[in-house]
Amino acid sequence: MQKFASIIAALCFTALNAGAALAEPLPVYGAVLEGFDYPFQVEHFNFNSQGQSLSMAFMDVKPQAPNGRTIVLFHGKNFCAATWDTTITALRFAGYRVIAIDQIGFCKSSKPEHYQYSFAQLAENTRALLKSRGIEHAIILGHSMGGMLAIRYALMFPEAVDTLVLVDPLGLEDWQAAGVPYASIDSLFDTELKTSAESIKAYQRKFYYHGEWRPDYDRWVYMLAGMFAGAGKASVAWSQALTSDMIFTQPVVHELSRVKPRTVLMIGGRDRTAPGANRAPPDVAARLGRYPELARRAVQMMQHAQLTEFPELGHAPQVEAPEQFQRTLIEVLQGE
Repeated sequence: MQKFASIIAALCFTALNAGAALAEPLPVYGAVLEGFDYPFQVEHFNFNSQGQSLSMAFMDVKPQAPNGRTIVLFHGKNFCAATWDTTITALRFAGYRVIAIDQIGFCKSSKPEHYQYSFAQLAENTRALLKSRGIEHAIILGHSMGGMLAIRYALMFPEAVDTLVLVDPLGLEDWQAAGVPYASIDSLFDTELKTSAESIKAYQRKFYYHGEWRPDYDRWVYMLAGMFAGAGKASVAWSQALTSDMIFTQPVVHELSRVKPRTVLMIGGRDRTAPGANRAPPDVAARLGRYPELARRAVQMMQHAQLTEFPELGHAPQVEAPEQFQRTLIEVLQGE
């Protein structure tokens, strides 16, 4: 474990300095993140879904010294597969084959104009990709929105999940049932069209990093904002609106008791993320996004779950404290 700690520390030092070197003007990327470099080779899984030819981007990273296990990483709504950069490297050095996917509608993957987004559909897409790579079962790790998808995947394909790891997953509460008003897709689209680097940074500073900011976070702001700055801005905004509706209208909390695989929740104690809280009445918003409380309740609901907390971290511990997160993740996986 000391070997992994030294590797992770070096990776984090590099990431911090790379982030600090970023400068304006805002880079302009296309709708599929053309020009934004991922840390490992990007491949594409081409398939037909809902009468359309689609392409799903992913990285398939081989381990340095294989331990025979595969881990699949699901990104959050405001993240991409690239955000797992140092986590992928740490897992690779620990012996894991790592598959990091950009889901349809996100990042380097297709953004169809007409698509019925559901977590079940994204799970089906993911299952097809993994089978195409000869992977019948794996550790499934989902962050934020990716946690909702990971739960749905485990409900649909329990035999294909060795261990389910949920990092600050959305969906541990039902926002609509709690009193958050519904927002139409058209209104969400109008809001997404106004997205800028400044609005992304303000949102993430408030909800992800508990009011704090470091220069190395800028890379991920530029990644998202660069998609909106390109010619495909409307396509990106439309996909973001459709997937926001998916998150709000397809809660998974009511099905947690049916999750069969061993589950590990990794929770930032200062996370207060709650989609739609900005349009909720103040008394409703104040009750939402209490992640430590939500996670403890979820552990009680699930069949084989345990909780690992990062009391001083927020919604994205793999970004905020990568060395601590990666060390803890590897310890959890090796302790199975």
